[in-house]
Amino acid sequence: MLFSRNRLRKKKDFERVMKDRASKSAAVSFLSARFINNDLLYSRIGFVVSKKVSKKAVIRNKIKRRLREISRDIIKGSEKGLDIVIFTKPEIAQSDFKQVKDVLESLLRNVERKT
Repeated sequence: MLFSRNRLRKKKDFERVMKDRASKSAAVSFLSARFINNDLLYSRIGFVVSKKVSKKAVIRNKIKRRLREISRDIIKGSEKGLDIVIFTKPEIAQSDFKQVKDVLESLLRNVERKT
């Protein structure tokens, strides 16, 4: 599980990433991200899985748990303080754990490159 200090939880944090003109974006396959620098020494990450992905909350929560688990080790190695919001597309529901891991790692490498 992702450490609590590395998670975006508050609505205002999500809104700041979404509405700030300084935020940048990146996309890979069935994941996309918006990110912005924060004033902290560590990165924080949040996930958005809409009802377009699945109408069932069980499946949406499973996808978020998988994404949190995969991002735990990746975020730990990050040296830049970023707030990242990751959005999913419906294709993620049919993907297995390894595919999701490869795509998320690729996306976070793109985010690191763009900062």
